Amino acid sequence: MHPSVAHTGLVTHPRCLDHYPGPGHPERPERLAAVLTRLESSGLAAEMAQLRAPPAPPARLTAVHSREHLQAMEQAGAQGRAMLDSGDTYVCDASFEAAVLAAGGMLAAVDRVLDGRWHNAFVAVRPPGHHAEESTAMGFCLINHVAVAARHLLDAGHLERVAIVDWDVHHGNGTQHLFEHDPSVFYASLHQYPHYPGTGAARERGLGAGEGTTLNCPMDAGTGDAEWLDALERCVLPALEDFRPQFVLVSAGFDAHADDPLSGTRVSVQGYRRMTRAVADLARRSAGGKLVTLLEGGYHLDALARSIEAHVAELLES
Repeated sequence: MHPSVAHTGLVTHPRCLDHYPGPGHPERPERLAAVLTRLESSGLAAEMAQLRAPPAPPARLTAVHSREHLQAMEQAGAQGRAMLDSGDTYVCDASFEAAVLAAGGMLAAVDRVLDGRWHNAFVAVRPPGHHAEESTAMGFCLINHVAVAARHLLDAGHLERVAIVDWDVHHGNGTQHLFEHDPSVFYASLHQYPHYPGTGAARERGLGAGEGTTLNCPMDAGTGDAEWLDALERCVLPALEDFRPQFVLVSAGFDAHADDPLSGTRVSVQGYRRMTRAVADLARRSAGGKLVTLLEGGYHLDALARSIEAHVAELLES
């Protein structure tokens, strides 16, 4: 790596704190605040190249989402509506801007890794994204940021194969459905099953030309580090080795942690660090280290902050 290249980037934006789903909601602004405070207090943020997320260009969003979906979200906030039609995703007047900045943060990160300015990056934004479908917001998610980034990497004309690893405890139905026909994107998910949103059975392997480039590894409630690492190393990584991705994206939810209130699994902080190392090693072998990870879920503030501290420490060392 050239000595002028920053090793790990950190992308965020203070406006992502302004998305407020309402009192008592688990996807609260304090999640991101806890993460950023922990990275600062640990000294890790000082070791990273920091960037304020720019807004995603509209053309990048409509490459993944319908124009009607985007307009409906923007109008909901402007009209003072508290919930979108999907029934589980709350919004306020700042929500659409926060989601557009979150997607823009992913785009900025992948561009800097792609052109060699950064080795890898962590994108600390909210609201999360992997449940968002082409025309539907759901599961706290408005815009599917990792899907926007994957489509951008392919549309730029420089890459032919992108991998998305999703270890959020909830299956990323939106990401899977957006790419299940596309053989240029390999989507691999480890998630508690059965669990929200009800998708992600092992039999779901992609459709048409994309058959075989979706891999679901359903995990039982009560499973922890040993089982999650075994599934990653025995099932996911060999499949990705065969796929030979040129860029690796991670939907990094930390809600499979033993303390998380929305899961029944028992992954530890060190388990997340080992999972990060395994995926970073895969990215190094296949994609020249090109790796960008994105905050998805994680709803116990201390467990989330400690897990991301370990995650970022591993990115800095990879």
